[in-house]
Amino acid sequence: MSQDSIRSGRVQKAPENFLSRTGIKEVFAEGKKGRRDFIRSAFAAAAAGVAAPVALAQGNPVPSEGGDTNILNLPEHATGLGQGVATEGYGKPSKFEANLQRRQSPGLTQTTQSSVSFAPLQSLFGIVTPSGLHFERHHQGWWDIDPSKHRFMVNGMVKKNMVFTVDEIMRLPSVSRFHFIECGANTAVEWGNVAVPTVQYTHGMLSCSEFTGVPLITLLELAGADLKNGKFVLAEGGEGSSMTRTIPMSLITSGEVIVAYGQNGEMLRPENGYPLRLVVPGVQGVSWIKYLRRVEVGDKPYGSKDEAIHYMDLQPGGLHRQYSNLQEVKSVVTTPSGGQVLLDKGFYNITGLAWSGKGKIKRVDVSTDGGRNWRQARLETPVLSKALSRFNLDWVWDGKAAILQSRAQDETGHVQPTYQQLRAVRGTRSIYHNNAIQSWLVQDNGEVKNVQVS
Repeated sequence: MSQDSIRSGRVQKAPENFLSRTGIKEVFAEGKKGRRDFIRSAFAAAAAGVAAPVALAQGNPVPSEGGDTNILNLPEHATGLGQGVATEGYGKPSKFEANLQRRQSPGLTQTTQSSVSFAPLQSLFGIVTPSGLHFERHHQGWWDIDPSKHRFMVNGMVKKNMVFTVDEIMRLPSVSRFHFIECGANTAVEWGNVAVPTVQYTHGMLSCSEFTGVPLITLLELAGADLKNGKFVLAEGGEGSSMTRTIPMSLITSGEVIVAYGQNGEMLRPENGYPLRLVVPGVQGVSWIKYLRRVEVGDKPYGSKDEAIHYMDLQPGGLHRQYSNLQEVKSVVTTPSGGQVLLDKGFYNITGLAWSGKGKIKRVDVSTDGGRNWRQARLETPVLSKALSRFNLDWVWDGKAAILQSRAQDETGHVQPTYQQLRAVRGTRSIYHNNAIQSWLVQDNGEVKNVQVS
């Protein structure tokens, strides 16, 4: 395959493995060279190939001829008096990180009430999404509700209808758990071969937080819910759209579903459902009802407006798959990814995120040649159930075109599919639950672009 066809993005098959036989042997040599030696030699090789400002001598960086003025001259912050305690009382990021923010897609219909903002996955570390960068999905705008006036009701198949204040809920025994939340329409544009430029737009309706609250089963038991005949719960939000979703009782009796008031060590943000929201681990974000005002216990699915005409999967034969709530095993390389540029050949750390609504991630494999060959990545701790997991892989880029992919497997044995495998079952006209393998083309000039390998 020519380099021109690869650069154009018309990619059906990946280019040849860019690593030489010698390079592959160095990467996989067992007992001959440790990981630190591999990284050191990779940096040394890169430094030898270009006029670098820093040379490597016996593994220790030393100034090149002329020296680095940022080291030789003491900066102002090393000689002056710094600022005092932040007068605003609430900390803010550095001014040099002002470009790190949620963003709206210019390709979506822009309204002030029904909108989406995408989390900057390419710039995040670890597994936790800062509350101020958590993705947003609003169906009728967000509200900053007075918690002293907010009420939460339990009714339906219960012995006693009950109404709780936020204060009363916060007085009950609480739990704190890390979980991912993903919009069912995350990666939706890729169904139609629309190559949006960055991972923020392909996968950015995804976040992971520590949520604190009271298990919903505790509140149902206080109301005397009929847990034998009550098979489902209808959860209702307090915003103008009255977002309502059916939640299977089996998820609730397991203790996983939480009526949350806390996120990442503080109260929920208004855009994330303050003062109460439902946390339904492993299930698409639309079921994580914000501004939670009511749950009703029933004996059958409710078929609400957002379940009967929205959030369904269109199948190849024309039928819809309803109540497809589970977020299946998925992963994505976040660096290097679309919109980024590799400045020079040499050592890089390929990193990304993996998650599954079925439980823990068991392993992640990474390919640098479009799926022809795979290497097992390192899963960094902690690896938690129904939470994001961070993976890393050492890589030496030789300056030739490459295609980066990741493929996750969860503890139930489910493996992330290729687009060919997914479309064989789901067709090409769906919107929701796209968990196919994502591909990033690294061009020989270092620019990284979104491509799709069928």
